[in-house]
Amino acid sequence: MPQNVVLHGPAPWGFRLAGGKDFNQPLTITRITPGSKASLANLCPGDVILAIDGVPTEDMLHCEAQTKIKESTNQLSLRIERPETKLWSPFVTEGDNPNPFKVNLEAEQQDLGYFEHKFNVRPKPFTPAGQSSTSRLSSIEDSHVYRMLQESQEETHVPRQSGSFKALQEFVDSDGTRPLVTRSVKAPVTKPPPPAGTLQKLPLCDKCGNGIVGTVVKVRDKFRHPGCFVCSDCDVNLKQKGYFFVEGQLYCETHARARTRPPEGHDLITTYPNK
Repeated sequence: MPQNVVLHGPAPWGFRLAGGKDFNQPLTITRITPGSKASLANLCPGDVILAIDGVPTEDMLHCEAQTKIKESTNQLSLRIERPETKLWSPFVTEGDNPNPFKVNLEAEQQDLGYFEHKFNVRPKPFTPAGQSSTSRLSSIEDSHVYRMLQESQEETHVPRQSGSFKALQEFVDSDGTRPLVTRSVKAPVTKPPPPAGTLQKLPLCDKCGNGIVGTVVKVRDKFRHPGCFVCSDCDVNLKQKGYFFVEGQLYCETHARARTRPPEGHDLITTYPNK
């Protein structure tokens, strides 16, 4: 039966909705926050909302219902319908009259004829109707599959022997007259590790003296880390800037000029090697 419920604000109201015309389902409350306004108004999950503030929800989209609820900040009036929950319990009869204040908790009697009223019953083979147990047993004993199973169980299984054991047994049984033929098997050979002298050594950086792993910058006969490829005076990286050797050290053009003094009567010019 429909009923009216009034929630006193302010919002939030504390319930979650599902459904709407766009979902082809009625607007239904799916969750109630404990201690919320909806909880105090005795709303329950499963309640169907028929109207919001007097506006029917039959043709209302889900987002429209949400907007309508948000517009009600101080008071929210809902018309809901709560599905009835039916509970069935068997009556207890006293004499010929049922007693509505007692509940029958006794389990119904089950037909245990199939299990012959005992546990661990061995399974029985299928027997056509009208066939006796004696004729059934005779039919089983005459079957080809039954005889194969019986013969396999009565066979004496000889334990398996390896080829070397059999050869040794035959040699013993013949009192040494039969030659003993065995097969020699070489032990696995472990490949020795390469000598330490053949291992590839890492190039050493001419600046920091550490081994270089990864990218190597080669300058004439010297090696450097990319980060160590710098000017000896200003530590500027010489990548794509050109470099100059002065007395075995690397310099940029500016500091190379400062460290090189031409003889009197000569000018200092920069030359670049041919590519």
